[in-house]
Amino acid sequence: MTHVGFIAAAYAVFVLVLAADSLGSWLRLRSARRQALQRQQRQAARDQRTPGTPLATELSR
Repeated sequence: MTHVGFIAAAYAVFVLVLAADSLGSWLRLRSARRQALQRQQRQAARDQRTPGTPLATELSR
């Protein structure tokens, strides 16, 4: 029964690697969602800000 310690250690390493992988994926997904939200807010602010002079009058000068 000396191999039980090695099997327990192998399962522990497997669980640690799985947890680290899932944590990394979760952090990347959270960062991507935050960036997408910021991009969407910037685009909405840019769309509200552009009712200035039309482009045709600038080109006719």
